[in-house]
Amino acid sequence: MKSEHRYLFVEILEGVLLVMLGVATMLRTEQVLDSLTLIFGILAVITGLADVMFYIRLERHTGFRPAVSLVSSILSIMLGSALIAHPNVGTGIMLIIFPIFIIAHCIARLTHLNIVRYVAGEVSFWLTLISNAVGLILGVILLFDPALSAAALGVILGVDLILLGIEAVVFAIDCYCRLK
Repeated sequence: MKSEHRYLFVEILEGVLLVMLGVATMLRTEQVLDSLTLIFGILAVITGLADVMFYIRLERHTGFRPAVSLVSSILSIMLGSALIAHPNVGTGIMLIIFPIFIIAHCIARLTHLNIVRYVAGEVSFWLTLISNAVGLILGVILLFDPALSAAALGVILGVDLILLGIEAVVFAIDCYCRLK
């Protein structure tokens, strides 16, 4: 029983943090985009270096076969370095990747609707369905109109984060009520 309450507390905390992040994103869009680009660059470099180290350890046991992994690692390092060195280019790339992320995220959430209905009830089910259907439509629109994506990215991302936060809090409250 304690583990369920801990999970619900974490879910509520996640929801509150997502709402706060959504508001901050809407207020400071440009800084958020630059920060995301820098974070992706750093993660790409770290991932590439980790893959190179893995290749070095594995290569002596497997021969030449993981060479594709090594090439991928080097490309990851190069991409990460480019994003760090030229964040404006990275922001442009983010405008293409962002709608794809929204679409993939919403599809993933929509595939879990039956579990949401079973675990959290009708309110969470409908909130999840509506928020992710709207997110899916927005993702498709942004995918086909990058100029709109650039103009509205901060607001759309902020609203999406706020909706995800509200959804997490409502889900936790519904689950708590069902546990009683």
